[in-house]
Amino acid sequence: MNEKLNLALEEFIHVGLVLVIVIALVSVVTGLIRAYIPQDKLQKRLSKTGKYGGLMGALLGIPTPFCSASMVPVSMGMVEMGAPFAMVFSFLLSAPLANFVVVGFILGVFGWKVALVYFLIVFIGAILFGTLVGKTSIKNEVKRISFDKKTSNASCSSQQTTSCSEAPQPSNVCGSTPNTCGTTETPTNTCGQVAASNNKLKEALTFGWALFKRILPYVLLGAVISAVSAVFVPDAWVQKHLGNDSPLAIPIAAVIGVPLYLRIEMAIPILKALIVKGMSMGAAMALIIGGTGASLPEIAIISSMLKPKAIIAFVISVMVMAIVGGFIFYLFF
Repeated sequence: MNEKLNLALEEFIHVGLVLVIVIALVSVVTGLIRAYIPQDKLQKRLSKTGKYGGLMGALLGIPTPFCSASMVPVSMGMVEMGAPFAMVFSFLLSAPLANFVVVGFILGVFGWKVALVYFLIVFIGAILFGTLVGKTSIKNEVKRISFDKKTSNASCSSQQTTSCSEAPQPSNVCGSTPNTCGTTETPTNTCGQVAASNNKLKEALTFGWALFKRILPYVLLGAVISAVSAVFVPDAWVQKHLGNDSPLAIPIAAVIGVPLYLRIEMAIPILKALIVKGMSMGAAMALIIGGTGASLPEIAIISSMLKPKAIIAFVISVMVMAIVGGFIFYLFF
């Protein structure tokens, strides 16, 4: 028992440390993007996606091999930038399931036909569920980021000006050239530009810190669940219930995938071994989709941005993709 506890502790430290570093970096990058990209222009472009929001979100998920810890701050940033919920929801589904790393692993182990069918299932599913959910009241079930937007008002423009009849002007302010009353020359003023740049950087870091604090408790909870699942869920139990060619193994695999934290680089070789022992390809793919898309650690982290109704919609979407995809593989492979 002590050995298992030590293994669980090691797994928690390993997973937790990696996830904390990831969300810290992604939170800062998200804050910088939010601060330095003109929000009005970005919101106009994002709002123009309209009925194609689900497609755009699914496409954004392909080149982004994000785990839940990194895709959540990115998704929160998208919400704050005015992206439609259909795009955000599709991205949350596509990023962990349809990214090129997952598809690449499946391609290398199972071949191009399996990889192509898998990609089409999760990609089309992300588009359909994102578009569908985006048209319901669930689109309002999002937790907004609240942070103190404190900007410094210290700039050249904030200094009081004096007339010629008052105190004499300083000869050099913020690098400006001396200017006398009545002249038409405009002083070279870089202080306002520097102050504006500093304010943007401060705003970016403030938003990044607020984002990091919001997600951190959920990430640590996810790391705990991951450690417990990795150590205390026996492989023999999984093999007993899934290591057969029964169609009932498909929905069971989809449900079992939820409490598991399937790292794709570890899950696929294990599933290949189970397939050799009699597990159907349908059950294997259902387990991959369910465990990679809606594991308990991932749900815990996504809870930092979605309210209960949206979380339920997210889990149902992944479960439907897992079960439908599992039966497609069961029938044709």
